[in-house]
Amino acid sequence: MNHIQNLISDTHHRPWKLPIGKWQYYQEWNDALFLHFEVDFNILRKLVPENLNIDSFEGKYYVSVVAFKMEKIRPRNLPSVGFISDFYEINVRTYINNDDKQGVYFLNIEAEKQISAFVARTLSGLPYEKSEIKRGTKSYSSRNIKKKFSLIANFEPCERIENKTAFDLWLTERYCLYLIKDQKTLRYEIHHAEWPLHSVNHSDLSLNYGFEAINLNAENIIACHYSPGVKVLSWKAKKL
Repeated sequence: MNHIQNLISDTHHRPWKLPIGKWQYYQEWNDALFLHFEVDFNILRKLVPENLNIDSFEGKYYVSVVAFKMEKIRPRNLPSVGFISDFYEINVRTYINNDDKQGVYFLNIEAEKQISAFVARTLSGLPYEKSEIKRGTKSYSSRNIKKKFSLIANFEPCERIENKTAFDLWLTERYCLYLIKDQKTLRYEIHHAEWPLHSVNHSDLSLNYGFEAINLNAENIIACHYSPGVKVLSWKAKKL
C-alpha cells in the first residue's frame, strides 16, 4: 500500500486540497490517448445541464475524446477482479468549473466489456455503455453500433512534454467529475499525480462522434496528447 500513501502525499500540483474523508475507489488510467476539439459554445450549452458552468480557455470551449485502459479498479479494502476491473474505455468529455473546482462532464462514456459497463454504471451512476474497443500495437479502434460512433486511431507517442503549456494543463489536470443523477447535481472528487504527457504522431486517424450539431472528426482535431498513465483515487460523490 506504499504506492497509495505516496500518491496521497503528492499534492503539490493540486489546485485545491484533498477531500475530507477516506477515498472510496482505487484505479489506474493507463495508455491514454487524448484528442481535443474546439466547439461552439451555444451548441455545447444545449448538451450540458444548465446548473453546470462550462469552463473555457481564453474564451474558447472544448470537447475531448479520451481512449485508455482502465486497470485494477476496486473499492477500498477489496482486491481488484481482472475480468471486471480491467477494460478499455473511451469517454467524450467537456470541461466544467463549479465552485472554482475545474472538472469534467461526460457527454458519452463507453467500456469494452458488457460486465464492466454494467458494474461501473451501477456503482458510479455514470452512463457507461458497451462498445467494441480494441487496442493494437500502435492503435485504438472502437465501434458503437447502437449510436453509430466509431474511432480508428493509428498513432505513436513521441517525446515527453517537459514544459507544458497552460493549455496542456487546462485540458488534462482536472480533479473532479460532474454528474446529474435523479435530478441531483453530484461531484466526484479524484486525485492523481500530474499526467506525464507526450506529443503524438498520428499517421491515420478516423473518428465519428456526433452530438446534435457537434460532429467530432479527424479534420477538427486541434491538439493531441499521449500519457503512459496515472494511478487514481476517487471519493464518494457529494451533492451540490
